[in-house]
Amino acid sequence: MTTERVDRASVGLRSERGPILLAVMLSTGLVALDATILATAVPSVVDDLGGFTQFPWLFSIYLLAQAVSVPIYGKLADLRGRKPMILLGVTLFVVGSVLCGFAWSMPALIAFRLIQGLGAGAIQPIGMTIIGDIYTVAERAKVQGYLASVWGISSFVGPTLGGVFSDYISWRWIFFVNVPLGVAAAIVLRKRFQEKTAEKTKHQIDYAGAVLLAVGGSLLLLGLLEGGVMWAWDSPVSIAILTVAVILIVAFALVERRAAEPILPPWVLNRRVLNSANATAFLIGLLMMGLSTYVPVFAQGVLGTSALIAGFALAAMTIGWPISASLSGRIYLRLGFRWTMLLGSAFVVLGAGILLTVGATSSVWQLAAACFVIGVGLGFSSAPAVVAAQSSVDWQHRGVVTGANMFSRSVGSAVGVATFGAVANGEIAARLGGAHADLENLPPAVLAPAIHDVFYGAAAAAVLLIVAVAFIPNRIPEQPLAAS
Repeated sequence: MTTERVDRASVGLRSERGPILLAVMLSTGLVALDATILATAVPSVVDDLGGFTQFPWLFSIYLLAQAVSVPIYGKLADLRGRKPMILLGVTLFVVGSVLCGFAWSMPALIAFRLIQGLGAGAIQPIGMTIIGDIYTVAERAKVQGYLASVWGISSFVGPTLGGVFSDYISWRWIFFVNVPLGVAAAIVLRKRFQEKTAEKTKHQIDYAGAVLLAVGGSLLLLGLLEGGVMWAWDSPVSIAILTVAVILIVAFALVERRAAEPILPPWVLNRRVLNSANATAFLIGLLMMGLSTYVPVFAQGVLGTSALIAGFALAAMTIGWPISASLSGRIYLRLGFRWTMLLGSAFVVLGAGILLTVGATSSVWQLAAACFVIGVGLGFSSAPAVVAAQSSVDWQHRGVVTGANMFSRSVGSAVGVATFGAVANGEIAARLGGAHADLENLPPAVLAPAIHDVFYGAAAAAVLLIVAVAFIPNRIPEQPLAAS
């Protein structure tokens, strides 16, 4: 672990590498805004295009496309370079945004969201990989503050813009607003980012592995996301989808063992630091999705708040996250990765404990406080995990490990949806004698204990997070930066 002193002026936006950092921030802003801006516009979209029963696919198809493409982009970034891959991602995202803005029906909008998701699959992991390439571990301790600010600002700007566009202009502008951001990012990256050139050798692209991962991963995430929603868990459709997914993923693992340049090299699963970082990402994704899904429902259905107040309760988590993520660099430089991440997981456990005390008579501020503390913990855990994983490998493999980490978080999100949904629905079915009802239409006496069971599940995941981070090395010899 380096002990070099870093002046913020040498790594900030006015430094020599500042334009590249700004371009990565703009690119990340595309994904960060999209995570919050669409939700507030859904009623307007449905009023205009119809397709109320189909609108959940606006989110599911995006998540599917993003998740399964991340590891593929990560490998291609190592083979072909970061610059062409992130430019491809930004281009796809902007093109998808324009098409979404002109969508004439809900099926068309869903199809164009797929294109957006394919772009997002490149932007976030390769952006993080570029940061790992051009900044040392000590410098990233400062840079994380800039990247964290993007998510913090987006957590406020996104819902606000979504509401303003929907109420006063048109919901279509929630997609058109991505165009200037994407164009600016692409121009700066193209002109100012001069990366290390990949070796001029003929590569053997692992097409079989890419197809098996894309199809198998898509089916797995589809089965987890829609099981218990679109179809019953024990239905023939669910069983068939999950069975085929498992078969394809097993086939993918076998292909990777023999491939000359595998999409996901087997050594990624054999390194302690990577296994711990990926397990951490998985649990963070699980916790994020569980809270994002059920905290607003609890606030509205049990505490009786408006949708706006419920959104602010959840936003407390997105406020705590960037604050701690920006501070985590200073801490892991002094204490090491493991102790910093243990501090984060302790905050998550504390926040989960506060969440368990929230009841039908509690204030929404208590719910928001629990989310804030959990957000602080997630920020202290997530950022060091990515930095540790990147620091443990050289330039040629940094894209792969970053992509694997992001993919783990996506799978965790899907598993969170499936697990917490099963827990809540099981409690509801037990109390209603097997009758089915939407969460939004349930009486507080039924809804409160169902979501409380979800909070218990979140507490269990928080404890597992401590176990996952305990295995990460405290100090990791840093690999050299990529030469320009």
